[in-house]
Amino acid sequence: MTRNDIAGAISGAVRHTGQRMPVIGRLLRRKGKARGAAPGTVVHTGLRRIDRVRLRWFEYDNSVVHEHTGDTYDRLTRTEPALDVTWLDVTGLHDTDMLSRIGQDAGIHPLVREDIGSVGQRAKLEEYGDDAVYIVLRMLTLEPGHDVIAEEQVSLYLTPRFVISFQEAEGDVFDPVRQRIRDGKGQLRGRGADYLAYALIDAIVDSYFGVLESLGEHIDALEQEVVTAPDRETVRRVYAVKRELLVMRRAVWPLRDVLNAMVRDPSRCISAETRVFLRDAYDHTVQVMDTVETLRDIVSGLMDIYLSSVSNRMNEVMKVLTIIATMFIPLTFLVGVYGMNFERMPELGWWWAYPSLWVIMLAIAGGMLAFFRRKGWL
Repeated sequence: MTRNDIAGAISGAVRHTGQRMPVIGRLLRRKGKARGAAPGTVVHTGLRRIDRVRLRWFEYDNSVVHEHTGDTYDRLTRTEPALDVTWLDVTGLHDTDMLSRIGQDAGIHPLVREDIGSVGQRAKLEEYGDDAVYIVLRMLTLEPGHDVIAEEQVSLYLTPRFVISFQEAEGDVFDPVRQRIRDGKGQLRGRGADYLAYALIDAIVDSYFGVLESLGEHIDALEQEVVTAPDRETVRRVYAVKRELLVMRRAVWPLRDVLNAMVRDPSRCISAETRVFLRDAYDHTVQVMDTVETLRDIVSGLMDIYLSSVSNRMNEVMKVLTIIATMFIPLTFLVGVYGMNFERMPELGWWWAYPSLWVIMLAIAGGMLAFFRRKGWL
């Protein structure tokens, strides 16, 4: 099951049940490790989004690239690396035994292995010694036609010679990076593992702009609907978009701090040349965060517009009803007077009493309508 399938399934469940997954359930996830278990116990806390774990292996330098795919794992460590950079891409986190084997062969700290399997992590950066960096990011996609963001945890383990990426499901935003490695275009093949890690991070950050563009188009349609013909379904959709923006904010906000730390703090795993590129990715993250905040303000304003529109429509209805009621007050008075059962009422014997009463009532109603129109109440 791909991330797009998951987004469609969530949206379908929303349409079927009329309810949406609670936002707290999407933002907060409990640890899957049993109480009292040893630190570093690898437990997968998310959904099983793929049948079998898929491994994709790239080895390359400035002149040669080797690519392998499969679902079986060979040892990562070697006495001497064959090429300059090695990238192991692991898709699927449910096989905790394989995660443990990869972690042991690559020398990954036990706490990092635990975090890889626990998919509720927020974006963060952790350094282990002088030669290893662990990075957590959130990959976001928005299925066309749906207003539900499918999110996925991506973990990057960086050393001076290799990068290991861990993701939950098939279908990601790394295809352009893979193609650049195959084609040898640009400077990716001529740089080290730190530049590869930057390229992966930059691909994730760039994908945020596509999600924001789709959300922006959806918000524009909602804005038009709120102004012209709002209803209860409109309110539900506005709140739904507001929740998705909250999920996106949770993914982007800590990532900004992660990139800032990578740019600011020196590390043996990240060269000074690569930090220049990371600074550009940081700027993009700031742009994404500003756009998210702007869209949140617009959505909050949509609720104010909706409430004002509903209030104005209610005022128009109440004005019409009040005018009608006001016009009938004197007419009801006249009818009530001549509806009394007294024998000695002089008007009862007049020949023109009935038509005269109608003329008086119509004159009163017409005079009140003219007065209301003159005052601008109609």
